[in-house]
Order: sequence, then C-alpha cells, then structure tokens
Amino acid sequence: MELYRTVREEASASQTIERSRFIAHIRPVDTREEAEEFIASIRAQYRDATHNVPAMVLGDKAQIQWASDDGEPQGTSGAPMVQLLTGEGLTNLVVVVTRYFGGIKLGTGGLVRAYSSSARLAVEAAGICSVCRVCRLTVRIEYTFLDRILKMAAEDLSQPESYVIADTDYGEKVTLQLLCQEEDEPKVSAMLANVTSGTAQLIGSAGELQRV
Repeated sequence: MELYRTVREEASASQTIERSRFIAHIRPVDTREEAEEFIASIRAQYRDATHNVPAMVLGDKAQIQWASDDGEPQGTSGAPMVQLLTGEGLTNLVVVVTRYFGGIKLGTGGLVRAYSSSARLAVEAAGICSVCRVCRLTVRIEYTFLDRILKMAAEDLSQPESYVIADTDYGEKVTLQLLCQEEDEPKVSAMLANVTSGTAQLIGSAGELQRV
C-alpha cells in the first residue's frame, strides 16, 4: 500500500539565469532533525553564497511545510519551492537552493521562476518513488524450485501480486527473502506453496517500509 511519494535519492542540479548561478540540493528525509542537519551542511558548504534558500515538506500527509527566503524578497523563493513540492504530491524531503548573485536583478516573478525551476531540476535528478508498506517473507525451499521462483520474480513491486528477491542464502536448502505488497502476501504465499508442491517452509514474515 502506498503511504506517500518522495524522491528516490539525494541529488543536485544547477542552472544559470541572468548571470546568477542557482545550485539545488535535495534529499529524502524522515524527520525535521535530518532536514535541519542537511540544511546546515549545505549552508556550510556554500558559506560564501549570496543566499541559501531552504524548503522542507514532512509527514505522510505533508503536515509540516516550512521554508525561508534567506534574505530574498519575502515570498519569492522558499514558499514557491514548497508549493512546487506539494503540487507534485511529494513529502519527506528537503531542498536547498543556493544562489550566487550575478549582478542582474530578476524581479519578483523572475525569482519565483528561478527558485521553482531549480527545485524542479533537483527533483528530476533525484527521481520520484513511492514509499509503501511491504511484507518481507523468509522462505526455505529445495534447490529444485529455485530457478522457477527466480524467473517469476519482478524487477520492482509496481505490478499487483508481484514480489522481488531481497536476499538469497545458499545452504543445505535455499533461504530466500522476498518482498511483496502487504495486501499481496496471501497470494504470494499461495503461489510459493503451489510452485513447490507445498514443500516451501515459511520461516517468518514482517512488515517494513520500502521505496518502490
């Protein structure tokens, strides 16, 4: 079950507008403390910049939305970045857009477009993913059935009733760690029983969050 959408990984992107250089850094985070640490690290890295404008959205329902203009005219930088992120349906992420002023003023509308487009470039560089609650199944099987189970595995969990293989341990028998959507766990278990003629041993199952 999809809980929320966020960016897949930390990334950065840059562009130059009217001689001003904009550098956007983005990272998925789980807490405000993580976001604040990231903001502090970017400000330290670009301490000589004209502005380091941060924005964050947190919570599975985007309950926490915060930004600062960091010296830019009020409402021209941080807030538009938050609007971009929430407009894309994203949460649990933080963005910092650094600006090195190039000597040409952009005006209110120009600043809004510059910061919004810089944040968008960072989102595109990071990629968007869904965070889902999945089920991890630990299953022990005979080697006879391994090839078929490997062939039936998916590359991701986007398809209904699919599963991915997270880990494989080769011993006297093969122990597999399978990930599937929580709602698909009964069907995946039934499939394993059918493929192995009822010999698959389900050692355990547990829920966890996964980016897919």
